[in-house]
Amino acid sequence: MAEIRNYTINFGPQHPSAHGVLRLVLELDGEVVERADPHIGLLHRGTEKLAETRTWVQSVPYMDRLDYVSMMCNEHAYCMAIERLLGIQVPERAQYIRVMFDEITRVLNHLLNIGTHALDIGAMTMVLYTFREREDLMDAYEAVSGARMHAAYYRPGGVYRDLPDRMPKYEVNKFRNAKVVKELNASREGSLLDFLEDFTNRFPRYCDEYETLLTDNRIWKQRTVGIGVVSPEQAKAWGFTGPMLRGSGVEWDLRKKQPYEVYDRMQFDIPVGVNGDCYDRYLCRMEEMRQSNRIIRQCIEWLRKNPGPVIVDNHKVAPPPRASMKSNMEELIHHFKLFTEGMHVPEGEVYAGIEHPKGEFGVYAVSDGANKPYRIKLRAPGFAHLAAMDEMARGHMIADVVAIIGTMDVVFGEIDR
Repeated sequence: MAEIRNYTINFGPQHPSAHGVLRLVLELDGEVVERADPHIGLLHRGTEKLAETRTWVQSVPYMDRLDYVSMMCNEHAYCMAIERLLGIQVPERAQYIRVMFDEITRVLNHLLNIGTHALDIGAMTMVLYTFREREDLMDAYEAVSGARMHAAYYRPGGVYRDLPDRMPKYEVNKFRNAKVVKELNASREGSLLDFLEDFTNRFPRYCDEYETLLTDNRIWKQRTVGIGVVSPEQAKAWGFTGPMLRGSGVEWDLRKKQPYEVYDRMQFDIPVGVNGDCYDRYLCRMEEMRQSNRIIRQCIEWLRKNPGPVIVDNHKVAPPPRASMKSNMEELIHHFKLFTEGMHVPEGEVYAGIEHPKGEFGVYAVSDGANKPYRIKLRAPGFAHLAAMDEMARGHMIADVVAIIGTMDVVFGEIDR
């Protein structure tokens, strides 16, 4: 009989399931994990330090690059921190736009997570389905900001501009004939809100397709049920938030418990798990996408009926309209000062937290009255989840480590910062 020895192996960073830049050192007894030691820092970009050398507004694009799957949600927490320091009120229409795009971002995030988690475990088809829907939502990002990912759309005091009246359209080329292009452009004839309304009508059917592929799939359940079980007490002790906490049966969601923007006006439910395993966390994310779809529909309905400003009228914080800037000397000076020197934020410290797709994303900002932050500290939800890797993986097999990393939904831009 062969002698079983203990091994220490590197799981990643080249491993595709280790999400690129996680070096995970595993101590094994045969194939059973005895200890898991996550090493972070391979992606460290010093975002918090860089923010100290940039004006308040110049750091908004850095937020997109933290969790590069939930771009606008990161911007939201940062802009909220600045607004609390300034003591300004965001226009109502801008609040609805922010909530709508937060939920679009939540759907984008969960689609990527569910698709790639299934891919990690061995289900190829799922990721092709989820990326099909991601394309539509990426087009909505592009319509409002000009960028598919790093939008920099939220600004202190509101959003960069109002929603567009038309959508980008497909054009005839050597790969697509006129008939195919006409079908693809059917939902793009109206405004962005028309396009999103069409998407919200279609999306529940897509969710049913995902459930057909995964929810009762025997192999998927064998790989996720009873894997990475976290009790409610453990989840709270380890600082879990988001689906990682709700999957363990703790009904905690900042959108309900500490409402911000217009979430207190929205009708939606908080899905919670029972067993605290990978399967329950998957089910939570599936239901969260359906609830986000409900919220997006409510925002579309309100935004259609209520035009108005989308950024504050205070030109010490937000730039004047371009038309007036080009015809009025005062406005030109405001514009020039704002984009060269930046805004001066009153002295003080503030914490702003939002219900990010992965959990509670928080920005702690300290101002000394200058045009740059004195200190920025980011509370990344994935950091606390990854810290529990050792406890969650202990006693599981190597193959289960992949399922546990997938269920954590880690993105290293925010963990390494």
